[in-house]
Amino acid sequence: MGSSRIEGRIAAYLMVSDAPGGVSAEELAEAAGASRGSVSTYTRSLIAAGFVRLVRRPDDRAHYYVMDEDVWGGFLDKEQGYLRSQRDLAARALARTSPGGPAHQRVRNTRDYLSWLLDVQQLPREWRRFKAERDAGR
Repeated sequence: MGSSRIEGRIAAYLMVSDAPGGVSAEELAEAAGASRGSVSTYTRSLIAAGFVRLVRRPDDRAHYYVMDEDVWGGFLDKEQGYLRSQRDLAARALARTSPGGPAHQRVRNTRDYLSWLLDVQQLPREWRRFKAERDAGR
């Protein structure tokens, strides 16, 4: 996905961690072979992408990080929000183009493609259905 090696190491470490209450920035720095500053930078990026959450412990000023149990479901939900916002942006842009012109066609295709993705894929719903069936069969 174009991420740095350190970001991948942080995500991988959190993926396999069973640490109750999360993993400290210091532990992540040691595990990833990175500075605390790099951990701060890359955990912010992972948080923004929806892969990691920052958690606090009572009476502790340190930062701790966790990966949700269903990080991919969260990713799908975030992606759907992004697709909706881009579709809405394209719809607004379409109103500002000249009908029949090449820009109008490009923007119309953008809006309609994003609408199609949102209507046809239904990935978050299908993912939840898949997990429910999987978990019922344990």
